Amino acid sequence: MNKVKVVFWSGSGNTQAMADAVASGIRSAGAEAEVTTFDSLSPSDAANESVIAFGCPAMGAEVLEEGTVEPFIADYETKCSGKKVALFGSYGWGDGQWMRDWQDRLTAAGASIIGGEGVIANNAPDDDAISQCEDLGRQLAQA
Repeated sequence: MNKVKVVFWSGSGNTQAMADAVASGIRSAGAEAEVTTFDSLSPSDAANESVIAFGCPAMGAEVLEEGTVEPFIADYETKCSGKKVALFGSYGWGDGQWMRDWQDRLTAAGASIIGGEGVIANNAPDDDAISQCEDLGRQLAQA
């Protein structure tokens, strides 16, 4: 059975709800999901995974959370060539630029983005965003 890590950071619970939906999709496709936080593993451990999902909300001027997630991703992107990565997160302002920037960084580093783009939700994920996260999870299980 495939096992897929779903790694997230959440300040308000919105991105955590999305992580749980991604994990639900993974499980519905017959794979095992392990949901964890960015501070629970190292970038090197994450690089050992051929398929992984990362979730982070937009912070400040549409950037990744700077205390934990940004340093993690800066290290991970030096190790992610050939990896399959899914991205998701919530935002409260802007238009999703942080997600496009995140995708561009990992793609430039050699990762393949599953689903073609990240799943984003404005504030709390609505039913459509939850459905998109579950679909992303199913794609991860098949990757």
